[in-house]
Amino acid sequence: MTSRNVVIIGSGPAGLTAALYAARASLQPLVIEGIEAGGQLMLTSLVENYPGHRDGVMGPDLMAAMRAQAEKFGAEIVQGDVTSADLSVRPFVLRTPEAEIAARALIIATGASARLLGLASERALMGRGVSTCATCDGYFFRGQAIAVVGGGDTAVEEAIFLTKFASRVTVIHRRDTLRASKIMQDKARANPKVAWLLDSVVEEIRDEGGTGAVTGVVVRHVKTGERSELAVTGVFVAIGHTPNTSLFRGQIEMDAVGYVVTHEGARTSVEGVFACGDVQDHVYRQAVTAAGSGCMAALDAERYLDGIPEQLATADLAASAADKFGRPK
Repeated sequence: MTSRNVVIIGSGPAGLTAALYAARASLQPLVIEGIEAGGQLMLTSLVENYPGHRDGVMGPDLMAAMRAQAEKFGAEIVQGDVTSADLSVRPFVLRTPEAEIAARALIIATGASARLLGLASERALMGRGVSTCATCDGYFFRGQAIAVVGGGDTAVEEAIFLTKFASRVTVIHRRDTLRASKIMQDKARANPKVAWLLDSVVEEIRDEGGTGAVTGVVVRHVKTGERSELAVTGVFVAIGHTPNTSLFRGQIEMDAVGYVVTHEGARTSVEGVFACGDVQDHVYRQAVTAAGSGCMAALDAERYLDGIPEQLATADLAASAADKFGRPK
């Protein structure tokens, strides 16, 4: 069995930032990439809202740079997926198909996977007109007609947000009523840029001419079976996210949906286990907020391994801030 100070599960912005901070603290962290190596940014084309990249950066390039920076300072990154985790013992025991690893501290950065429609054309055009993040990609569709698939609060909220850029936003939902709250529905229905296709499902996302860009969607009415094509240049899939937490079910506190509950930074209900990124954040879900929480998780893990009690660590941080910025008078 291999023994490590810190094991980080996940290699998106949260996991790699945690790896960078842990490596610089000489903790020699081990990062287990997971199935979706690099996280959701690997499915994103141009990222224009990550600080420090004035002209934008391609999602995979940003993740490659983060990975290289973490490795530069001594983080070890291995391919593979954790198949089981035992948080009831000290050190924690993690198993992959290739190894058994003992971890004094564990950082969970497994993220959340966007639920998709399951269409081959959806995968082929992901990042080329198909998106799961309006905040990330809405800016690219200025003056264009786009569609949002979904009927909950997230879908309706994204539709309203996207009207800031698009000429028309068509909400496509499989039922005749929306699941979104009444206040969100009223706000959307009052917006002249929002159109509706209810009782409808997307059967195909079109790439007319094979140019690698969305040109429309084929929609089927679920009651009549009638098919029609809607001309759009963007499709935003907003049918929810699934936190990747099945490994830890029954071992750690989660909310009703399955997101890890954190408190006082990145701490979880199990001492020595920390969580960061989309696995515990279902509100913001941005690369920069994930990276920030990865920093928090690494700092919390370092203090835990140093044996500093939680209350003392908090007091120490407050004292440091007071010394730096002046004590209140």
